[in-house]
Amino acid sequence: MKNLLIGQSGGPTVAINATLSGIIKGCRELYPDAVIYGARNGVKGILGENFVCLNEQVQTNSQAYALETTPAAALGSCRMKLPANLSESIYDNIFSTFKRYNIGAFFYIGGNDSMDTVEKLSRKAEEMGNPIRIIGVPKTIDNDLPFTDHTPGFGSAAKYVATTIQEIACDCAVYPEPSVTIVEIMGRDAGWLTASAGIPRLFGEDCADLIYLPEVNFSSDAFLDDIRRKFKEKNNLVVAVSEGIHDEKGTLYGADPSGSKDVFGHTMLSGAASRLSELVKRTIGCKSRSVELNIPQRCASHCLSATDISESVSLGRAAVKAAYEGKTGLMITYVRRPGKQYAIDFGSVPVAQTANKTKYVPKEHILPGGCDVSDELLRELAPLIVGEIDAPRRAGLPYHFKIK
Repeated sequence: MKNLLIGQSGGPTVAINATLSGIIKGCRELYPDAVIYGARNGVKGILGENFVCLNEQVQTNSQAYALETTPAAALGSCRMKLPANLSESIYDNIFSTFKRYNIGAFFYIGGNDSMDTVEKLSRKAEEMGNPIRIIGVPKTIDNDLPFTDHTPGFGSAAKYVATTIQEIACDCAVYPEPSVTIVEIMGRDAGWLTASAGIPRLFGEDCADLIYLPEVNFSSDAFLDDIRRKFKEKNNLVVAVSEGIHDEKGTLYGADPSGSKDVFGHTMLSGAASRLSELVKRTIGCKSRSVELNIPQRCASHCLSATDISESVSLGRAAVKAAYEGKTGLMITYVRRPGKQYAIDFGSVPVAQTANKTKYVPKEHILPGGCDVSDELLRELAPLIVGEIDAPRRAGLPYHFKIK
């Protein structure tokens, strides 16, 4: 009997552990006699043989539920890019570890860059004639993986953004003096999460008055004109901006002044809202402040979407089913059923189609002028935030499950 291995990689989400729980449940159902290993810190854990036995760590339904409602990556994460040359010794080390632990299937939960790892390991396995099944399991609050309707973790992050924007708008409206509050939301290349700042308006609630996504070039002059135009309608404005907004030359408003980049070559981002707030103060002369939502967008377990968590668990089970059926080199996907009633099925695509690819907000859903999104887009996103989770608590605080 082959054993099973699970890893987590990239930026955590509030639902990545729900997917982990789903994989564990699926493994127990379809591989009842297998050892289920967890690799600490993704690929780095494989290279260092830093494994934990998940059969022992997650034994009861209450433990599984607590894991599903715990934010961050319970196994730990990493940002590590494997070399393009498959003959590098690092691949021999990884596959030697797979052999030593009798691994028959490896499940890697991650986003765009993690799918790159899945794709390379799948090609290496094929090159070696190794029958190990390697399955990519998506996650990212950015919702920017192609070929899947949406991604696990996005629904809860979108719920947090929509809720927080709604609350900020209520707070900012209490004073009569003109003011602009600029909220910076995660999204380097794709603006799905920033677009969710408009969801409350579908239900007649306060929301962002202006929304700027990285899919279109940002003009500071047009931005100031938008502010002046909106001031004719109301005194207190809330503006949502993606951290990745850029001008027509590609210059990022939130780029780290030091030019720092991560291991995948991405420019480090922070400060777009702050710079725009200073611009408003300097040019228009009204009160202005910036709010950077930052990490809470991906770890706000008090604002979980029940839809997101339920789907994430089921996605994990679907990944195990795919491996059990002999499939490999795939990424599991959500497939939205046609019709007015929201429902999904599970599918898969070759991981090579998704690795290092980005799904952008369609231009037809960005309104002329680039300062808002369509209600049609918001109606597509709205079902993903539905439902509440009664997460376990102790003394009024969330109880977070820890893998020891």
